[in-house]
Amino acid sequence: MTFQNQRKIKYFSGYLENLVFQNQKKDFLIKKDKSRKGSIDKKIRKLVDKINSLENYYTTSSCSGRILILIMPKSGKKQDTKWLFSSHYEVKLSEIKKILSKISTKEDIWFRAEPAIMHIAADTMENAVKLLNTARNIGFRRSGIIGVRKNKVSAELISTERLETIIAKKGKIIADEDYLRHLIAEANIKLEKTRKKINKFYSSIKSSKL
Repeated sequence: MTFQNQRKIKYFSGYLENLVFQNQKKDFLIKKDKSRKGSIDKKIRKLVDKINSLENYYTTSSCSGRILILIMPKSGKKQDTKWLFSSHYEVKLSEIKKILSKISTKEDIWFRAEPAIMHIAADTMENAVKLLNTARNIGFRRSGIIGVRKNKVSAELISTERLETIIAKKGKIIADEDYLRHLIAEANIKLEKTRKKINKFYSSIKSSKL
């Protein structure tokens, strides 16, 4: 086989793989959102749309960061977690106290602040690594490859603004008002930091050659 023919075969193979990826992308993006919320968070929408506009990528899930009150299951399984409260925006002491005043469970209750997270599919390992390097440079430190298939490489991008602590033991509140006030203030700060990283990530992608 001549070198020229090898190049033609390689080019045609790459073309077919890209075609498969583009079809996967099209099919995925028209599917109904199956998240708890059922829609993309407003604070991360612009970034999601920008990534989905790029030829070599598409997002499979995202969260702009949130503050939660939840019951952690004894099983340790995520699907068994019970949500008592969730907000993608800064919260106030008064609304957290209102939630806690209505608690009737005898289980342990946790307060959590979660950072922005995204799952993104890339057409090649090379492009996935480019995306990861861009994300890590602006603060999505806990990021990496989580899946490799013939026509798709999946990456998980997570920022670092996380906070988690127990606030009720066997249904009894163990966090006093002063502690809750400081806890909420810190959670709101972390939420603002993760939002700034989302905006920085958007600007970085917009000016790059991904």
